[in-house]
Amino acid sequence: MKTDEKSNITVEAKINAPIDRVWQLWTDPKHIVHWNNATDDWYTPNAKNNLKPGGKFLIRMEARDGSYGFDFSGSYDTVEKNKQIGYTMDDGRKVNIIFKSEQNWTKVTEVFEAEKTNPVEAQHDGWQSILNNFKTYSENAGRFEMLKFETRINAPAKKVYRTMIDEQKYKEWTSVFEPTSHFVGNWEKGSKMLFLGTGKDGKIGGMSSKIRENIPDKFIRIEHLGMIADGKEVQTSPDGSNWAGALESYSLTEKNGTTLLTVETDTDRKNMSYFQEHWPIALRKLKEICER
Repeated sequence: MKTDEKSNITVEAKINAPIDRVWQLWTDPKHIVHWNNATDDWYTPNAKNNLKPGGKFLIRMEARDGSYGFDFSGSYDTVEKNKQIGYTMDDGRKVNIIFKSEQNWTKVTEVFEAEKTNPVEAQHDGWQSILNNFKTYSENAGRFEMLKFETRINAPAKKVYRTMIDEQKYKEWTSVFEPTSHFVGNWEKGSKMLFLGTGKDGKIGGMSSKIRENIPDKFIRIEHLGMIADGKEVQTSPDGSNWAGALESYSLTEKNGTTLLTVETDTDRKNMSYFQEHWPIALRKLKEICER
């Protein structure tokens, strides 16, 4: 049903992270852009946040297929660090957010005034999905750091997209990471995917993953579920690595027949220098393949 009078909607989440960390991730624009979306086919390209009473915020939200976008903006009424944030959206609706510490957990409760266009249920589900995404991001933030790599390819996005996930060409450009690199599965949204390689000891290893989003010629997001060790799926690898929840994303932006490919990938500190060294090489190889 739709609402004709002002009504309040409440969403909440219990987050396995200390309140100082939760507050930082909630309020810092460099983090907001990573969690502020309800579904993977939307994203936040930029955010500005002047966190003080009377200060303004502006968060740009866009569909990944380029079909739609809007500014979510307003001004702050109340800011109490680690306790409460109150703001008024530009359409006049009020939002209040309570942060409550519970030992090593933090409970975040948002209460917002419903708008009159969309059903209350849809508004609740949309805001809850964003809060759930924030919970996931917060709980993984201490385990992973995100690396970002870009390359400009002299080819249209359709060619880059198809080359990147082609079974044979994938083996070629990802051989930088592992000479026997390959995948088993398909790239459809929701599909399970195994990214595999055979080590010098002859044992099969790699990642067990899920394709969280796939917008052809635009965007792919992969969520890693666990490791493959000696051909078996495990939560933690023999060296202690645990990649469950790590994300890997590919964004393609075409302009004048060329494509900017942006890769954002989570990594633990143990593997950071390895990826910093090898990802640029892999992207150069992919660029060469696409430009043949």
